[in-house]
Amino acid sequence: MTRLTKFSHSFILRKHVPTVLFGLLLLIVVLSSAGSAAEKDAMTLRLGGCGGVYFYAPAGELWVEVEKQDLNIRRNKTHLRALLFAPDRSVVDEVWISDDGLAARSGPGPVQRALLRTNVKRPGVYGLNITVTEDRYGENVSWGFRSNCRKYLVETSRGHKDARHEEPLIFRNAGRQGDVGFVPPIKPFSIDVSGLTKSVKDLPIYDGDGKKMMTLAVSPEGKARHDFPADKSRNRKLWRLHLNDAQAAINIDGVTRWNKGEARENLSLWTPDLSSWFAFHENRWLLTPYSRNVYADAGSEGTVSFEVHNNGPASKRVKLSLEFDSDAVWPAKLVKTEVELEANSSSQILLAYKVPSKGTEWKCYVRATVLDETGFSTWSSITLRRGIAPAMSPLKIPVKLEPYRHENEQFGYLPEYPLDNQVYFDMKNRPFGISSDGVFSLRGGAWLKITKARRGDTDRVIPIRPLGSKIAFDRDNDVYFLGRDGSSTVLLRSGDHGATFTAWPVPGSGKFDIEQFSGHNVTSGPPPLARFHLTATDPKLIWRRINDLDLILPAGKSDGSIVMDDPIAVSKKCIGLSAHSGIPSTIVSRADKVHIAWGEATLPQEKAPGVPTYVATYNRSTGRLGSPALVGYGPPANDVHNSPCITIDSKGYLHVLIGTHGRTFKYVRSLLPNSANGGWTKAEDVGAGLRQTYVGMVCDRDDTLHLVFRLWLNDNKYFPAGYYANLAYMSRRPGMKWSDARPLVVAAFSEYSIFYHRLTIDRKGALFLSYDYWSTFWFYRTDHRGNRRSLLMSPDGGNTWKLAPTTEFLQ
Repeated sequence: MTRLTKFSHSFILRKHVPTVLFGLLLLIVVLSSAGSAAEKDAMTLRLGGCGGVYFYAPAGELWVEVEKQDLNIRRNKTHLRALLFAPDRSVVDEVWISDDGLAARSGPGPVQRALLRTNVKRPGVYGLNITVTEDRYGENVSWGFRSNCRKYLVETSRGHKDARHEEPLIFRNAGRQGDVGFVPPIKPFSIDVSGLTKSVKDLPIYDGDGKKMMTLAVSPEGKARHDFPADKSRNRKLWRLHLNDAQAAINIDGVTRWNKGEARENLSLWTPDLSSWFAFHENRWLLTPYSRNVYADAGSEGTVSFEVHNNGPASKRVKLSLEFDSDAVWPAKLVKTEVELEANSSSQILLAYKVPSKGTEWKCYVRATVLDETGFSTWSSITLRRGIAPAMSPLKIPVKLEPYRHENEQFGYLPEYPLDNQVYFDMKNRPFGISSDGVFSLRGGAWLKITKARRGDTDRVIPIRPLGSKIAFDRDNDVYFLGRDGSSTVLLRSGDHGATFTAWPVPGSGKFDIEQFSGHNVTSGPPPLARFHLTATDPKLIWRRINDLDLILPAGKSDGSIVMDDPIAVSKKCIGLSAHSGIPSTIVSRADKVHIAWGEATLPQEKAPGVPTYVATYNRSTGRLGSPALVGYGPPANDVHNSPCITIDSKGYLHVLIGTHGRTFKYVRSLLPNSANGGWTKAEDVGAGLRQTYVGMVCDRDDTLHLVFRLWLNDNKYFPAGYYANLAYMSRRPGMKWSDARPLVVAAFSEYSIFYHRLTIDRKGALFLSYDYWSTFWFYRTDHRGNRRSLLMSPDGGNTWKLAPTTEFLQ
């Protein structure tokens, strides 16, 4: 049901979201404040950027009033989305505050306000998430908030940039005083302030007790900077930077900018009021996952795993307890009720359950309480439902991800197989997968991880540190993947189906790729390798890279050892390899022919139509590399995103997709089988006007090509403005045209996203699509601990898709 209620000239799109089910959708107009024009335009805070607020909320009503003002600097449509969520990340209220509709360069528009509220039954950490369409950096809007919650922290965040992560605090409250409360680091740090008005001559800094510690001098240009030496006495102490005129851009090391790996990296927490501070830094991600949905049969028993995490620098004890809705106790029990954690460590806990004989749905809450002077406490929820999870059935495509409602929340997806990376299948169709510290395989009905290997050249035992996520298998079903041993690269091999591994040194340094199965390529020995050695970058074109590309052909011997032939120089101008999404195939082999595809950098003044893409064939029998064949151009030029992908069909014909960055892929096929030197079809667009990036392609047993990629759309189907990302699918049957692009997964937020997708195929022709949704918005990403990877599969050549069940690998 919708309702249109008129109050004035501006609009809010409001969606009330109960804890479990989405409810009433209302379209109303912004209610302007009563009083003078100055009072109407007054904002409690005028902040730049995006981000949100965390509230340490007691029981009772919680309300948050969000304020927004369009700056109208540009013509982009700045619709602000505000989400109020509970400790288990259920969205309890939601509102869109629309663009004010005024022209670009017309100046700041009217202040718009919206009220979000919920009834807090269980105290804990609630949150407010703020994003803006067509303005992921929050440069064309100001926002602020008021709340009845006394304990809160602001987390200023924006969309990502391809640069060092910084979240400067932007204050636009000229004529009003303001404060920045924060915890300074104990190591050396700096404060930089710019954009101050001429009325500001100095900036005082106070400690948590209100004592002035020092004053920063302000230059005639409205800037101030101070470098602080290391001081352990600052540990966990609050400071307050005061502004007599709160118009400024503020950067503080450890608060708005970080060095990689430091303790509070990416936690841009601060407050305008020191009395609102609560112990959130050291208790971030105290209990995860925030929620779990479980499906099971009546009378069955099971466990759900949670992680208790200590994000602080000192050890702590955490008490765990179960809570139920009133008079709704059911058979659920925590295996542990208290854990002790060292600094920056985690521990797994289990909740054991039995499905009751009566009823269809049951809920309980795991509460974690820190046993220290703060008494910090929050909770996660478990919902148990009788029956079969929707994840077990073919899905209605596309899957529309919603904020804080991904595959488990929507479909009960809770697999028992590892989700670290994509899955590969050996010659007997047994699954394997790479983790950060080893390799998984299914053995005897259980997933086992091997974490140690033996150096073949020194007999030394080394930890497995995989390089990349690809796994290869040869005709004898030996297993291969790349790894690191210190600063050197190694090729790991198993001759006993993954039970043990031996590591063999790979010459040179740089980025490496390995030939993996893409449908019809099976090597008779160790797989070929490609080595990308970066030789130059371009400070004016950040995606222009120049690499030496070499082909390395490992040779296996009868005693199980591997030796590397001398690298074969392929190109001195290779653009590089983009492999975090799509993981395109660089190499395919058949018999004694090895085919390699790559793109090259060009001189900017040449105005090339794109990245020139080449394919060359190396003949093992003659020991010769054929002349490179230029097969097409992937726009734009000088962009490392535009990595090509090569595969081979059952007849030996080579198929290449020429990579692009936000443009349409181009497709070519060799005119002769198993050769790059017999001519190619003319490069053709795979579709009309598609904004594609990150090629992932395989070829099935019927020689149908399957393609997965990121697709930009801006049709306003899911969001009022802005573009949004889709994980999309296409196919091409032999002799036919490419199918229409079909979105499989739609992003939870508009603006930039990627899916870290990887498409693989098993030995029976089933497709497996591993993906991990990644939004540009730091606030959303930082809130989640761990990855969000899921595994889709299609058993029928891409016609239907479902979330891969655990039983799929046990057949």
